[in-house]
Parts: sequence; C-alpha cells; structure tokens
Amino acid sequence: MKRLLGLSLLLLLPAGVAFGEAEVAPDVDAFFGLLNGYLASVLFHDVMPGEAAVPFIVAWLVVGAIYLTCRFGFINVRMMGHAFNIIRGKYQSTEDKGEVSPFQALSAALSATVGLGNIAGVAIAVSIGGPGATFWMIVAGFFGMTAKFTEVTLAQMYREFRPDGRVMGGAMEYLSKGFAEKGMATTGRMLALLFAVLCVCASFGGGNAFQVSQALGAVQNEIPFFSTYPWVFGVFMAGAVGLVIIGGIRRIAQAAEAIVPTMVLIYLSACLWIILSHASELPGAFVMIISEAFAPTAVAGGVIGVIVQGFKRAAFSSEAGIGSAAIAHSAASVRYPIRQGFVALYEPFIDTIIICTMTALVIVLTGVYNAPEHHALVEASKGAALTAVAFGSVISWFPIILSVSVVLFAYSTMISWSYYGERCWTYVFGERYSMVYRIIFLMFIVLASLVSAGNILDFSDLLLLAMAFPNLLALYLLQGKVAFALKEYLARLRSGELDREVEPR
Repeated sequence: MKRLLGLSLLLLLPAGVAFGEAEVAPDVDAFFGLLNGYLASVLFHDVMPGEAAVPFIVAWLVVGAIYLTCRFGFINVRMMGHAFNIIRGKYQSTEDKGEVSPFQALSAALSATVGLGNIAGVAIAVSIGGPGATFWMIVAGFFGMTAKFTEVTLAQMYREFRPDGRVMGGAMEYLSKGFAEKGMATTGRMLALLFAVLCVCASFGGGNAFQVSQALGAVQNEIPFFSTYPWVFGVFMAGAVGLVIIGGIRRIAQAAEAIVPTMVLIYLSACLWIILSHASELPGAFVMIISEAFAPTAVAGGVIGVIVQGFKRAAFSSEAGIGSAAIAHSAASVRYPIRQGFVALYEPFIDTIIICTMTALVIVLTGVYNAPEHHALVEASKGAALTAVAFGSVISWFPIILSVSVVLFAYSTMISWSYYGERCWTYVFGERYSMVYRIIFLMFIVLASLVSAGNILDFSDLLLLAMAFPNLLALYLLQGKVAFALKEYLARLRSGELDREVEPR
C-alpha cells in the first residue's frame, strides 16, 4: 500500500515541485508536454476541410448525441415531465435499490458539470464565435441530453453491488460486461481499464488542480492575503473537501444536494440582475444571437466556425457522452434503470441550456466580448476575468459575487470528481485501496495552491475528453438494449401499471 501511494504521488507530482534535493518538475513537465502534443494531434485532428477546424473529439461527441436523439425518438422532449415526477419522488418503491435518491444523484452529477466552464468557457466561446455561438451551444446541449440519458441508463443496467453495499457503476462496468455479452470480453476489459485510467488522471487535473488554481485566482483579487499565503487557501479547501469525500457517495450526495441549488441560485440571481438591468436591449440580443448563428460577421470559418465554438462549449461543459456523470447516477436508488436515465435529462438542460445561456446573455448584453479594451483578456483566454468585467460593469461589487460563485463551483466540482476518480481507482486496484486515492486527492489540492501544474493540467484535460472515445463506443454497441428497456417501460407507463406501484407517502 505504501509503495502504491509513493508511486502514485511521484507520477502525479505537479510541475515546479522539488522532491528532496533534485527537482523532477522540468523533466516531468517536458514529458507531459510531449504527450500533450501526441494526444492533442489525435483528439483535435481536424475532420472538416476548409478554414474552420472541427476537432475529431467534438465531432465524435456531437454526431453521437444527434444520432441517439433520433434513435430514441427525441426522448429529451417527450419525457421531461415524467422525469420531474421521478425527481420529486412520485414513483418511489420498496424495490428501489441504491445508495442515494435520484435527486441526490442528479445533484452530485450537476456539482461536477456545473463549474468554471459555465463562467469562463462561455465567455471565450462568445468572444471567439460571436453571439451566434450561444444558439449552437443550446442546440448541442439539447442533443447532449439524450447522450446523458443513454449512458446513465446503461450505468444502472450494469452496476454492481459490492459486499460492503457500495455501488460500482459507470462506463467501466457497461464496457466490460456489455462487450462481453457481444462476444468481445477482452476488448471490453481493455476499454474499461482505459476509461478508468483516463478518469483517474482527469480527476487529479481538471477535477482538482484546475479548479483550485482558478478559484484561488478569483479569491486573490478580492482577498490579497491569499496572494501572500496561497497554501492557506489550499489547506482550507483540502479540509472542506476532506470532510465530505471521506464519507463516500452518501456524504457527497448530501453536500451536493445542499450546495448545488444554493450556488446555482446565487449565480443565476446575479445574471438575472444584469439581464433585467438591460431589459430594453434583450430583444435585440436575441435577434443578434439568432442572426449571427446563421450569418456571422468577422468569425473565422463563417457559419461552420460559429457552430464549432457553440458545440465545443456544450460538449466541454455538460460532459454529455464522456461517461463521467454515469458513475454518480449509477448509485441512485431506482427500480428501473430507465428512470434514472430520464432524471439525467435534466443535467445538460440545467448546465448548458439554462446556466451557460444566462452567462452568454450577460456577455452579449454588456458588450464586453467585442470591446477593444478587453481584447487582451480574449487573447489570453481569460474567460473568468472577462465575465467579472461584465458583472462589474453593472455594479462595482458584483465581482465579489462572482468570486463566491467560483469558489462554490470549484468546491462542488472537486467533491464529485473525487468520487468519479475513486470509483475508477477502485475498479483498477480494489476497494481496500480507495482511501489511498482520497488521500492523494486531498494532497493534490494543497499542492495545486502552491505550484503551477503546467503541462500536466493540459494533459489531464485531454484525458477527460479522451474518455468520450471508449464511452461512445459502448453507447453505440448497447443502444439496442436501452431501446428495448425504453419501449417496455413506456408501455407499462401508458397502461398505468407503474402508477399502481407508488408507495403511500
């Protein structure tokens, strides 16, 4: 166990950290920089001829989401009402099995996806792609709802209950078991292991270090003390995260259930204030968003360029098709796997269609995205700073609200991604080593507040996107099983049989 911990720390040590007398950072940073180049050349290979670049991984996600939406007859529109009834507990049954409620699972998954991408990424997308990127972001989020439905349903179908009562579920399980059912057991095991390794690495980077560094940057602007003593922020965040993740998915779900509605309310309230203060300009903003979506001006690649920017933002924000959220949803207590799939429809809807759209409206209405004085922020891809400028243009103290939102978003993302990484770590090493992962995760928070992770962060973000490749292979292969379960469930719903199962409340 000690050897495993030591090896893991050595491999995950961020750039700039001295280990004893020797400084390993330059070599580690250079190594990961080389890997970044190879991995990026594959994931971001341009599959569209012409001026506008369409990265392979974005096309892979978007095409898959559109196909699944058509395959299941636009289930993302038809079943939203039924999904809401499931969330509010209408269909609770004594035969439900799981560790958390459907709403808690949704909150845990949302706490991972609703993060800094909703604040920083959207601002950059609008700055580069123009207001029209907002329209295509909404379209991509709409189709992403079905991808999320499919992967969550499969996670419920193939989940495994361990002897200690804990659930092991997610892409690892439906890749290994689902491929085995198709006579490809070895391929399935290899893809499951690949997904698990990618997820663990991504959890330390995009799900941890990136969140800490961005939150610290936002707090330092308002509290100079943390500029002098950044480690204090790291220790504080590690302690706050540790209090939650040591308790496992139940504690994480309880925290997410409380944090997610609060942070979303704070952020959306600030956005609404800005939008209402520009109420007279709102019709013009919508006209601009729609017109620029089909006839963009000064956007590289024309219509294709603006579509790519919108689809990129939606894909990176909601994680639909990546398979990460399926791990949280697999722990939900439901009788039918399809039910949690319906609940998952709300995840991209809330994350992308609502929150990202609100951010985009703030950027468009305040005009900061094309203001010459903010060109440097756009060039440096400092989306959070650009959003802060938009907030501050209305009321001077609004950036303080944004800083609070950034910290809450970062915190919620870390606690959920710790669970994703821990479940994948356990899949590879076994249950008895799960605490090793949690300790490394907490140590990484403190390290991230002290150093720049450099290429390791970029590498981990690429690994997160790479998770979509094995995950979508499973969605394509196993879609027939989901279709059969959906047809059977809808038939029982129409006959009223499901309603008779309702427990008295």
